Amino acid sequence: MEKIINQTHSKETFLYTLSRLLERGSYYGLRALLILYMTESILKMELTDAYRIYSWYIFSLLFSKIIGALIGDLVIGNKKAIILGGILQALGAFSFISPSTIGLYTGLFLIALGSGLYSPNIFSNFGKIYLNKTKLLDAGFAIFYFGTNLGAFLAIISIGYIGGQYGWNTGFALTGILLLLSIIPVIISKGEQVEETIEKKANINQRIINIILALTVVSLFWVIYSIGEIRFFDLQPKFIDISTLDIPENLWPYFDLAFIVPISLAAGAIWSFFYYNPFFKLTIGYIFGAMAFAVLFLIPEIPTEKHLYIYFLSLLLLGISEIHIAPILFSIITKNSNPKYLAILFGLAAIPTKLFYGLLNLFVFSVSKKTPIFL
Repeated sequence: MEKIINQTHSKETFLYTLSRLLERGSYYGLRALLILYMTESILKMELTDAYRIYSWYIFSLLFSKIIGALIGDLVIGNKKAIILGGILQALGAFSFISPSTIGLYTGLFLIALGSGLYSPNIFSNFGKIYLNKTKLLDAGFAIFYFGTNLGAFLAIISIGYIGGQYGWNTGFALTGILLLLSIIPVIISKGEQVEETIEKKANINQRIINIILALTVVSLFWVIYSIGEIRFFDLQPKFIDISTLDIPENLWPYFDLAFIVPISLAAGAIWSFFYYNPFFKLTIGYIFGAMAFAVLFLIPEIPTEKHLYIYFLSLLLLGISEIHIAPILFSIITKNSNPKYLAILFGLAAIPTKLFYGLLNLFVFSVSKKTPIFL
């Protein structure tokens, strides 16, 4: 472990984190409304059709991120791509206000296209902030991860409730407004810094190996995570029935965010002062992940309320594991790549995990006829 000296976060760190918080808040808020909107509004879709449409929408984000990254890196620049992506997503959210099939498909198309422009390019610009202070990369992306999950948590609590209480129009209008607000911090941030301003000590082959190794390790983690999450989903309805805690039923599937948010904030703070090797962090992540699932499988098929605390302990360990893995991948990619093509690499990095999620969702739904695992 090494103490970090003479390296601090800039205001752009917090501007981009705020932007991501608002954008993810809109995304998860819309996600909380969309299935019910398709099945209970004027559209009156069958639940099977609604899930199928939503699964293909999630799957399309994989390709839209690659297209958006190419446009950002090679055509209009990352900052303009972020702003355009936010505007397109807002227009997509507003398209849902008037319930119709045309409005539904137009909204999904615009949001998929806008998200593809926004996400890889904001990761790229965020990473470029740290080109001359790479020891803060892990801390920076932990802070960014904090904003992402805090936005998701607040949206799930608020926007789903607002949509249910005051109507779909209000909920979708709010998500559109959040998206427009999300581009303001980007507009007032400094311009892009695309030149490679640091000396790469490792040769190109070593950098490629580092990126491939990180992608492999992280993808394997998410595969294990997704399989283990099936156990969480099986236990949730049982704990909902027996728990005396005052936790709304719709929050149980997202209760892990209550652990991830403070853990990511703590990691960002600690890693801002102390640095240790990213691959060592990945190892720690795997150790805590193994502990989380080991604890989880101590819970019997018919749990009692006392097992709820074992369930929460598993979520805590899994949160520690996740913060040592998810943001570290972005740090390794940034550190070992050419910044001129960073958005493209972030877009491609989504392939191993998003492709698996898409296939897993389609498989789970087609085989078990249960609600897919949307991640």
